[in-house]
Amino acid sequence: MAITTVLPIWQAIQSRFHKTVRGLPESDLSLSLGSASIGSMLRHNGEVEYMFAEWYFDRKIPEDIEIHTGRGAANIKVDMSSLDELIAFLEASNDHLIEAMKSLPENKWTEPVESPMGVTTPLEAVGRLMYHTGIHAGQISLIQKATKENQSATQVH
Repeated sequence: MAITTVLPIWQAIQSRFHKTVRGLPESDLSLSLGSASIGSMLRHNGEVEYMFAEWYFDRKIPEDIEIHTGRGAANIKVDMSSLDELIAFLEASNDHLIEAMKSLPENKWTEPVESPMGVTTPLEAVGRLMYHTGIHAGQISLIQKATKENQSATQVH
C-alpha cells in the first residue's frame, strides 16, 4: 500500500521539478547567492536521492557515482555548468530511487532505519526528500529573481 500511495505523489513532485530544470537557461547554472550555485544545488538534489536510496531502501549507490555535495551544495569544486549532464544525472538518480522504493517490501516502509541522519522510516524519508526538493526549487527561483533584480538595478545606475 505504501508504494501505491507514495509513488504517484513522488512522481508528481519530480515531474514538476524536472520540468523546471529542463526550462533553465544553461547560463543560470552558475548563478548563486552565497557559495551555492544553481548547478551545485541540482547536483546535490540528485546525490541526496542516491544517498537516501542506499540509506533507507537498501539500494547501493552505483560505483560510478561520486558524492560531491553530501554536506550541502555550497563550496563544491566540481564543474556544474552542463545542463544536459545535470538533467541526465537527476533522471538517473530519480530512476534509481524509484526502483529502490518499488523493491522495498511493504512491511519495511514503516520500520525505523538507522542512518547518518538519525533514525527514520523509509516512508518518512520520502517525505523528507519531497521537502528537500521543494526547498531547492524555491532557492533556485529566489537566486534567479535576486540576480535579475540586481542586474536591473546596476544597469539603471
